[in-house]
Amino acid sequence: MNFVCASLTKKLRSNEKLAAIPLTLGITFDLLALFLFRTAYFTWLHKLIRAPESFYPIGISFFALSAIGTLIDVYKGRVKADIQIIRFSLYILFFPKLLMGPLLRYDSFSRIIYKRRTSLSGLGVGMTIFVKGFAKKVIAADNLYMLFRAVQSEKVGEISAATAWLGIIAYVFCLYFNLSGIADMGMGTAYCLGIRMPQSFNYPLLSTRIKYFASRWQSQVVQWFRRYITKPLYNICHKKWTREIIFVCGWSLFMFWYTFNINGIICGIILGIFIIIEARLRESKKLDFTGIFYTFLVVILCAVFLSGNSLVYSVRYLFAMIGANGDLVDSQSFYLLKSYIVLILLAMYASTDLFRNLITRTGNSRLKVALTLVSPLMVIVLLIICTALISYSGSSEILIMKL
Repeated sequence: MNFVCASLTKKLRSNEKLAAIPLTLGITFDLLALFLFRTAYFTWLHKLIRAPESFYPIGISFFALSAIGTLIDVYKGRVKADIQIIRFSLYILFFPKLLMGPLLRYDSFSRIIYKRRTSLSGLGVGMTIFVKGFAKKVIAADNLYMLFRAVQSEKVGEISAATAWLGIIAYVFCLYFNLSGIADMGMGTAYCLGIRMPQSFNYPLLSTRIKYFASRWQSQVVQWFRRYITKPLYNICHKKWTREIIFVCGWSLFMFWYTFNINGIICGIILGIFIIIEARLRESKKLDFTGIFYTFLVVILCAVFLSGNSLVYSVRYLFAMIGANGDLVDSQSFYLLKSYIVLILLAMYASTDLFRNLITRTGNSRLKVALTLVSPLMVIVLLIICTALISYSGSSEILIMKL
């Protein structure tokens, strides 16, 4: 459908009004696919086609955005519609990027494919990246999810403030390691095939600014919304306050894309407003000392709405975090903290680029040589541990965000 619409749009480009017909048809088709499978409004259709209860088209969100972006680029004349459906299908359905990105434009993906070079060293690097993502998913995300579920299973009106904080912190790190881990596995697989894809996550957590967090979190998707939604609207709205409203709406759409509910919209509004506030206070030296702390607090606030089943639940959870339930700490808090404190601390360290910077600064020292020699052994050990954990639990199917 998208291939046909792109081809028709290219042929009718001499007449913008006629070219807009297949463009609109293709975009409508892709948006309908998103709402069809990511909302509960079309359960009747799922029953009609006798789809299994757990049926979910993996990667539908990236499929839709990739197709819409390509249709718009063809309409604008930025790229040429491909005459071969096989190449177009490769762009849409390339399996290493289908589940969690990166969300590449058609011309960028074509350049990467044509530069494909395979080698033994590339295979080694790709396997290392894959195992790194594998460890993020199985060791960090899956275990942090258990902590989050333990807190979420309690009645929100009865949990203590400390327990609520532990639960939401676990959710933030679980979400990051889940998404970035799967993205790394995809990038590592592509690297083994000689295809160098960019990183989707560039250590966004514990950033010193909210804008840094926003630009490092699934950066290609953020750039997609900026390129195809906010930037075109900026060109027709020149007043500062209207651009700020568009900016906040852009972040609302981005977070709505994650959840397809009102909580995602609220989360995006919060993030967009705080980025604007930070931009207006950027001259203040206080930001230099409190950057990591206030950024992480804003991320926590957004996560409360992102993780909630409903707006009412998220608001009640926020009240629980400030002790509105009457308990600051209880026995459950101590038990969960004792059980997961080591994992949380390791997750905090692993979510930063401290280790990468240490390797960079060592230069040609003996430490760097030793790490180079030990790294293959570490990769093998991580692979064995992850495989053992999956064998013990039976699977690793936890997906906090079905994209």
